[in-house]
Amino acid sequence: MARFLPFPAIHYAPNVVLDDVIAPPYDVLSDADVDELAARSPHNIVHVDVPRERDGDGRYDAAGDVLRRWLAEGVLVRDDEPSFVVYRMTFRDAAGRDRSIVGVLGGVEVEPYGEGGVLPHERITPKASTDRLDLTRATEANMSPVWGLSLADGLTDLLTEPGELLGELHVDGVTHRIERVTDADRVAAISASVGSDDVLIADGHHRYGVAQRYRDEVREATGRTDTPAEETLIFISELIEEQLSVEAIHRVYRGIGRDELVAALEVGFEVTPAGPVTPATLAEMDERGCLCLLDRDGWGHWLTPKPGAFDDVRALDGVWLEHLLDDTGADVTYQHGVDELHTLLAGDTTVTAAVLIRPVSVAEIERTAREGVVMPPKSTFFTPKLRTGLVVRPLT
Repeated sequence: MARFLPFPAIHYAPNVVLDDVIAPPYDVLSDADVDELAARSPHNIVHVDVPRERDGDGRYDAAGDVLRRWLAEGVLVRDDEPSFVVYRMTFRDAAGRDRSIVGVLGGVEVEPYGEGGVLPHERITPKASTDRLDLTRATEANMSPVWGLSLADGLTDLLTEPGELLGELHVDGVTHRIERVTDADRVAAISASVGSDDVLIADGHHRYGVAQRYRDEVREATGRTDTPAEETLIFISELIEEQLSVEAIHRVYRGIGRDELVAALEVGFEVTPAGPVTPATLAEMDERGCLCLLDRDGWGHWLTPKPGAFDDVRALDGVWLEHLLDDTGADVTYQHGVDELHTLLAGDTTVTAAVLIRPVSVAEIERTAREGVVMPPKSTFFTPKLRTGLVVRPLT
């Protein structure tokens, strides 16, 4: 099972206004977003976490220098004592329900998938960029966490009691709160709970892959297997319904004509008019038990599974689409959000059409994990997103 350890957390000093310095994850930020965040404060975490090509070949070394300067100046502080950090998010979901997610930040053992108790939940798309690896080398730190789901029972109960408040942030309708836990008995109980069963990666497969590569580099350079590079920063919450808010990531198709796309879909679906597509279409898809083809003009067609068409195929929308379209040569990319899809289709003439899919259930996520199989790429979109900069894990 996965080894899960406390660490000496790096975090902003108490006098720093978190609204000015905390950012969303690097991989959801546009250039304009980064510009806006950087302008808020010379100490915003994007000055370290998001080196850009326009900053030149030395951008990663510069990011590392900034991180070390902030530590030297007291903008950031490094705790002397290892701890776990409880991370709470409270919000109102898209259905208007008040929700609360609680998890714990710590260092999880880095091993090949399946050998150390850490499992992927979806197939990983190739990524040629070495951005995160270059940043890890330069900063010698884990800047943002992987999100893991503990398959063990009881972690939530262990996190109920508040810890020592480190900071709180209110942004986009979500309250983010972090609390330090140093009590030896409580630290041991949390570690034992996570280590008693597998951990499923919900978000951050590429970051975990970078951690594997970095660990190997450190082992080769030092000949040691006891450095902080043996673990990587992870947020772990319990895999239970009330602890997760899962949305879909829809499919966008290029490189195929619309008629050819529809013909391939008709092998497995009845295709019928759906009218204009709005966010309310997602709820109707659930009620109807169908998917929805979205054309460039904003109108949709229901994709209702034909009886028997997918009897021998795993009951996941993404798998059904792969089953029908893999041999067509269509290029597929991924987009979250109906409004974002409309913008994309209206502005990008290379897009043929999109298909809206339904969220994967928590029960299906657990079943997939227990059976040791993976879902197609971008099967799930976990919300809210963890913020970057609340806690950094040092690797020295």
